[in-house]
Amino acid sequence: MTTLSIEPLTKQAFAPFGEVVETAGSTPLSINQGHAARYNELATIDVGAESGQVNISWFIASQRPAPIAIRLMERHPLGSQLFMPLNGEDWLVVVCADPRDLSSYRAFAANGKQGVNYARNCWHHPLLVLKDASSFLVVDRKGGGDNLEEHWLDEIIQLDPGTAAG
Repeated sequence: MTTLSIEPLTKQAFAPFGEVVETAGSTPLSINQGHAARYNELATIDVGAESGQVNISWFIASQRPAPIAIRLMERHPLGSQLFMPLNGEDWLVVVCADPRDLSSYRAFAANGKQGVNYARNCWHHPLLVLKDASSFLVVDRKGGGDNLEEHWLDEIIQLDPGTAAG
């Protein structure tokens, strides 16, 4: 069994797979007579293939048994997929360039103020939360066409929980 270390989620480290969605380092626009701050252009939503449309969902995820075993990777060939935590809880992100190449896998610890926007065709593991009933706003594609490809791994990858602190 392969064990995968978990690294902190940063924009630079995650760039080959998509975008980190966070307000850190951004300058807000004052709106609503100064009673609100607006952060623009945090992610590029890519859903236009085959006349797709934007879909906004709310996911409520459950924690997986420890140690976390990575058995399946998926990708969406027709659009990006954005996950933004709503409850402020830390969570995990697992991506790879090629699900058949164990050396291409990366695992990231996201803090509760960071989301990710998986690029179109980015291989990623389904949502991994560290606390039951974790809520996420999800922005992805709806419409015709086959927008889900799954790959079951021949060898299970286990996440190294000792490396999760970032």
